[in-house]
Amino acid sequence: MTATRIKEVALTHFAKNGYEGASLADIATDVGIKKQSIYTHFKGKDELFLALFVEVLAKELNFVQTYLDSNKHLSIDQLLYGFLIQYQDRYEQDDNTKFFLRVAFFPPSHLYDEIVKQGYGYLDTIETMIMPLFDQALHNGTISPEVSSEKATIAFSAVLDGMFVELLFGGSARSMKRIESSWFVFWRGIKK
Repeated sequence: MTATRIKEVALTHFAKNGYEGASLADIATDVGIKKQSIYTHFKGKDELFLALFVEVLAKELNFVQTYLDSNKHLSIDQLLYGFLIQYQDRYEQDDNTKFFLRVAFFPPSHLYDEIVKQGYGYLDTIETMIMPLFDQALHNGTISPEVSSEKATIAFSAVLDGMFVELLFGGSARSMKRIESSWFVFWRGIKK
């Protein structure tokens, strides 16, 4: 139970302050334990941080899969535009998403290789989930035959990345402008 509580509190600290700004002493205080007690459950800050990152990646992938499964009745443009909006809302309301994006874009330098490797795995998995949607859209004539499902998937990933960057640096209002403009150009460029 204490390890779970430590991770819950640590998630909030890492999401808000990043790796460097989060302190084990502050986490322990918020949990209601002494700092040394954290070491009963985790070897140190790195182990706690990486354990959280793995859990958060799994939760983010679960969100993507659940969203896609729950909305498969929508047209592809409604589904994917809605996905962008849901992700923006998720960032504003969920420490998991804040933590994930902050870490993915600003990994601690000594954990860079491991974080980047897992981050690319996450993006590759999302592309694997989305590409069949574009395959189907090509098959049913919704998108132009001049655009392969692979190119459409990669271009959508670029729209998603742009939204992520704006969420981190510009906030939700600027992010919404980026979503609306990039989606408009993206969808006009691939639809039949």
